[in-house]
Amino acid sequence: MKITRIILAALAFVAIASAQNVNYNFDQATDFSKFKSYKWIEIPGGVQLDDITAKQLTSALEAQLAQKGLTKTESDSADLYVGYQLATTQERQINAYNTGWGYGPRWGGTGTTSISTTTLTIGSLDLDMYDSSQKQLVWRGVATKTLDAGAKPEKRQKNIQKAVEKLLKNYPPEKK
Repeated sequence: MKITRIILAALAFVAIASAQNVNYNFDQATDFSKFKSYKWIEIPGGVQLDDITAKQLTSALEAQLAQKGLTKTESDSADLYVGYQLATTQERQINAYNTGWGYGPRWGGTGTTSISTTTLTIGSLDLDMYDSSQKQLVWRGVATKTLDAGAKPEKRQKNIQKAVEKLLKNYPPEKK
């Protein structure tokens, strides 16, 4: 069971990388220009990644955070505490195929309709940033995508990079 959760988490992250849906929210009263450093924190309760995928994800996030002007530190006096969580959910997709023509017996048409169902696994990556002095969430980004179990390692790494770039595109938020 634990191995299945790790595999699903890894697949979730790989699929998220080419994220179909990315959104974010932030505390509009926060001055993001004051944040210069961050420390990684673990958010309890999330699905754990395998070591390889976790390292790839962390490296991609650290590179993007550095581009945003943030410096990683191990000190508790970091300006931001940053953590991520992964989750997977299952959805049913119903596909209907019509093999005929017409609109019923009155119009003279005939045909058959085939219906099939597919179970899709949806992966979600949540990235949270907390103001360490206030101990409050100030920014959250979420990326979701249908998982692709057949992705090759090179494609996974490329997808991770793209996902993180897209996820952090709106950090820091623009001042209005």
